[in-house]
Amino acid sequence: MEEHGVELLQSLGDFTVKENWDKFFTLRGGKTLSNEGGGECDDLAAQTRDTPPVQILVPGCGSSRMSEHLYDAGYRNITNIDFSKVIISDMLRRNVRVRPEMKWRTMDMTEMQFADGFFDAVIDKGGLDALMEPKLGAKLGCKFLKEVKRVLKLGGKYICLTLAEFHVLGLLLSEFRHGWKTTIHVIPDKLKRKSSFQTYMVVAVKEGSSEPIPILSSFDHTNVDNSTDQNRTLVEAIDDENKIRNAISSGVDVIYSWEDLRTGVKGTLKELLPGRRCRLILGEQDVSCFSYNAVLLDAQQGTDAFLYRCGIFIVAKNRAHEWLFSSEEGQWAVVESSKAARLVMVFLDSSHSHASIDAIKRDLSPLVKDLAPEDTTDETPIPFMMANDGIKERTIVKKVTSTATGPIIIEDVVLGNTDSDSRQQESTFRRLIFERSLGLVQSEALLSQELVKNAQDKSEKNINSASSRHRKKGSHRRGSRSNLKVDHGYLASSYHSGIISGFILVASALEDAASCGKLVKTAIVGLGAGLLPMYLHGCMPFLDMELLGCAAVVELDPVVLDVARTYFDFTEDDNLKVRITDGIQYIQRSPPPGSSSAAARIKNPNSSEEGEMRILVIDADASDVSSGLTCPPAEFLEESLLSSAREFVGDRGLFIVNLVSRSKAIREMIISRMNSVFDHLHSLELEEDVNEVLFATPSPSEESSPDALARFQELLKLDRPERAEPILDSVRKIRCLK
Repeated sequence: MEEHGVELLQSLGDFTVKENWDKFFTLRGGKTLSNEGGGECDDLAAQTRDTPPVQILVPGCGSSRMSEHLYDAGYRNITNIDFSKVIISDMLRRNVRVRPEMKWRTMDMTEMQFADGFFDAVIDKGGLDALMEPKLGAKLGCKFLKEVKRVLKLGGKYICLTLAEFHVLGLLLSEFRHGWKTTIHVIPDKLKRKSSFQTYMVVAVKEGSSEPIPILSSFDHTNVDNSTDQNRTLVEAIDDENKIRNAISSGVDVIYSWEDLRTGVKGTLKELLPGRRCRLILGEQDVSCFSYNAVLLDAQQGTDAFLYRCGIFIVAKNRAHEWLFSSEEGQWAVVESSKAARLVMVFLDSSHSHASIDAIKRDLSPLVKDLAPEDTTDETPIPFMMANDGIKERTIVKKVTSTATGPIIIEDVVLGNTDSDSRQQESTFRRLIFERSLGLVQSEALLSQELVKNAQDKSEKNINSASSRHRKKGSHRRGSRSNLKVDHGYLASSYHSGIISGFILVASALEDAASCGKLVKTAIVGLGAGLLPMYLHGCMPFLDMELLGCAAVVELDPVVLDVARTYFDFTEDDNLKVRITDGIQYIQRSPPPGSSSAAARIKNPNSSEEGEMRILVIDADASDVSSGLTCPPAEFLEESLLSSAREFVGDRGLFIVNLVSRSKAIREMIISRMNSVFDHLHSLELEEDVNEVLFATPSPSEESSPDALARFQELLKLDRPERAEPILDSVRKIRCLK
């Protein structure tokens, strides 16, 4: 019997694969999966008792007896669906005589074959939970909930029995934010089963109003047992969601999904509404190649003055920060000059870096057609306008291939920028790109002629020859790589500035180390082009590596290291070294701060090991993005690794993660995990990019007061102090999550 139980569990595997469920139910031999009874069904009957006969759908029915209990309670019009032919055959055979009116159909609940508005109630007993496998992301869950909303009548109910995990709640509550009235109930365990998990019932009623309604619960939040992660997660999720709903109701500028706008949350999109402005996300998986941050603007004056009913205005990443595109006032100025009655302003970011503008236009066209006013016919051309990215020249410097990383591209781009005095300037940047993630620029460095000239001036100071003068003259010719040098005192990537801004959270500890001549051990997992460690090495010389106390750059791929040295002027010294090793093993095997031997401390008396502080930065991209994470690899965010990171940094240390994920559910799951390991958590969202930087500390962190900012700026030893401004701007945008 015990061996059979093990075989059953092993047969199930991935909850989202039909064949696994077929095998599972075949091994069970027709036995019901659960032993549910009066508790759940009494609560369900209370939600559906309005006016039998009501049309009820039970998606992912499995072998549960829930439908049988409801049928016996008087609800005859029940349709059960499951994508396992095995279980549908078994359940039909078991019920065909005793419950002849109950229907059973083999069907994928993420692609239902029912008419719109057909059902009065959809009762989901764990189906959404099964679809929301953390490693698979929210894709299937989103598809299922869209189908639920489609097949329900106005006034219909979606009744979801769930364990209320953080990533499930994140999707569930946000999907039913507009046009739905949501309540949450605790399901009592009337059978007194000794389960460590509580079941909850979420009821969402399809309303006509688009105004977000605060979530109601049938239990007192203050009386909920917060000693369990499950209850604490539910209360926090409800409170967080209600804050968002209240903010929307109060008129705060929020970002909507296409589904939100379809509910009429900002009025009907079929008509022009002068002065309407709303931010939204365009595109999603299986619908478009990319997703886009966008702003929809309906002109503030009558339509007679416009040439177009609808237009698309594309803003390149490196221009998104300009006043004309980032401010509301500037955006209205663009609308006026565009001659479009409705303008959809689309902002490109790093994920679009290697898509051609023609590919972007093809991807956007069907998305924007759905946003066009009703009287815009299919034949009416929707014009594309663009604030270009300023790239005047693109040169492939080198292509190399690594067995670990795959094809690697090094390219130079020449940008034409306009400064505040409207004087045209040209800047050359060197970029590192991994072909497996063509949508992301891994590293970007400013190339400088001035640095080369200064170096030559020093080396040729006493040489007065025609040949030396010839070389100096040649050093000013743009386009020759031999006369351009990487400027390691300049950060071209906004997320690098963001990472460094988080150091303010441990500024006091850094000040203590710097003033005492101690070296702070700082590990950076992921070298890239070596720009971040080189910058830190220059502006924070008290950072050092390993047991000797330094900026430990952990990089698994030796080819990447060779690229950094050859094409990005990365150099090592006693305080900046690279370990070609596995970053996870490095973190797990490093002894905690303060545990180094007396002999090691004698060897390096400046080590900060006794200060119980380290800094750990995870800045590596994922080779497998199927988990929904582009950066970092999912393994670095497992709870066991986070616990090792907590031990690594010590009581006064800082743990930093560069996070890139389009999935809201995955982000919330990661934050939940980090919250469970670290006592304090902060976030920096980069508006012009897809990155979010998370900062975790075991101890209370410092506030970004004017005094703290001034002291933090003192720690940055920069040759050009004005270059600290992007870092200080990022400091001001850091917000506390816990």
